[in-house]
Amino acid sequence: MKAEDEKPNRYRIEALAKGLDVLRLFDESTTSLKLREICDRTGIPMPTAFRVVATLEEGGFVERLPDGALRPGLAVLTLGSAALRGSSLVQLSERPLRALAEELAETVNLGVLRGAEVLYLARIRNADLVTANIQVGSTLPAPLTSMGKLLMSYLEESEVRALVTGFDFDRAAGPRAARSVEELLPRLIETRERGFALQDEEVAAGLRSIAVPVFGHDDQPAAAINIAVATTRHTLAELRGPFLDRLRATADEITLRLRAG
Repeated sequence: MKAEDEKPNRYRIEALAKGLDVLRLFDESTTSLKLREICDRTGIPMPTAFRVVATLEEGGFVERLPDGALRPGLAVLTLGSAALRGSSLVQLSERPLRALAEELAETVNLGVLRGAEVLYLARIRNADLVTANIQVGSTLPAPLTSMGKLLMSYLEESEVRALVTGFDFDRAAGPRAARSVEELLPRLIETRERGFALQDEEVAAGLRSIAVPVFGHDDQPAAAINIAVATTRHTLAELRGPFLDRLRATADEITLRLRAG
């Protein structure tokens, strides 16, 4: 490492950095925290954490619950929505995804890999879908989802193992989910060979989906798109047949838009 790389950033504002550290604590599984928990997780002393939280609360970036716990405020949600809307990937995908959703009357999603999770960037939902609580900005465990498995299938085995280190396969809610990395790896190999990923009651009972890649300017996926359906509405054969054909056509259109952009 070069010597200059070891020097601290002279433009760094420590108070701002601490505020961002606090906001990063919140995710899908951590929706609220007490001040003491914030101190324990960040290492920020209590008096400093109190001032940081007070500043964030004043700006609407966190809000206080009746029990004194803190959760992300509307200002954070507004910034997150603006970032997603401003993404060229989301903008270029929106029209093709909406056309697909309207044609099939089913839920379609756009997602990217973020660690061991899939981050949902776009979602056009059929009201009958099982996972009605998933929204834009939500995440789901990549090993359980069609988009996650599709994107992970482009990684080397060592990368997959590193990615799922610490992942609790027992947390899987679906009856057909992989229960170990050894069970997951063959599914990823099969996914890469056939060019699409199936999820059949791995995320949750009663839900299945099919995903394909969207490419940018290289041979690695920029994202994945999927069609999610209730098991009572469509069979696996339907997903592999006409649904897959339409999904691939939509992915090709988005890929062309990305490469032209």
